[in-house]
Amino acid sequence: MRGRVGSLVALATLAATAAQAQVAEPDAIDALLRPPVEAAPPEPRPSSGRPVFIHETGRTPDGPASAADLAYDGRLRTSAASARGFQGPLEGGWTLSAGGRDLFALQLVDRAGGVEGAWRDLRRPGALDASGLVEPAERTGGDLVFRFAGAVLVLRTAEGGWSGELTEAGRTEAARLLRRAPTPPSAP
Repeated sequence: MRGRVGSLVALATLAATAAQAQVAEPDAIDALLRPPVEAAPPEPRPSSGRPVFIHETGRTPDGPASAADLAYDGRLRTSAASARGFQGPLEGGWTLSAGGRDLFALQLVDRAGGVEGAWRDLRRPGALDASGLVEPAERTGGDLVFRFAGAVLVLRTAEGGWSGELTEAGRTEAARLLRRAPTPPSAP
C-alpha cells in the first residue's frame, strides 16, 4: 500500500511539474501592445503648437513616442527585414536594354533560388499582346536563362546589374538588365 501511495504522489508531482513547464513566458512586446482591460486610456501627447513640414524629417506633431508606439514600430521593422531576407538579388523591377534602346520592362520575383515574373514590350506600347509572363529561369553554371515573348535571354552578373545575350527572332545581341527603381533601404 505504501508503495502505491508513494507512486501516486510521485505521479501527481510529475504531472504538476510538466504543467508548469508548458506555461509559456509572456511576450513583453505583446504586453505593451495589449494593455490590461482596466488600464486608463492613454493621455494625449503634448503638441508643439506649430505645424510640422515634410522636410522636417526628425519632428512629429506629437510628443515623444510611447512604449507601445516604439514596440509597434519595432515589430513592423522586424517584419519588413524578415520579408526582405527571403528575396533574392533579382527581386524587383528591371529594364532590359540592347543596341542602345530599352526593349522590355521586367518585374521579377526571386524567392528560394527560383526566378519568375512578368514582361512588357516597351517597343509596342498599348498592344494587347505586348506583355505576359516570364517562364521560371533556368540556372546553367553561372548563367540564368529566361524565356519570354519568343525570346531567350542569357544573363550573368555584371557591375550595377546583369549582362548577357538576347536572342530574338533569330538575331542575338548583347543585352543589359538594369534596375528600374532603387531597392528600399534596409531596416535599422
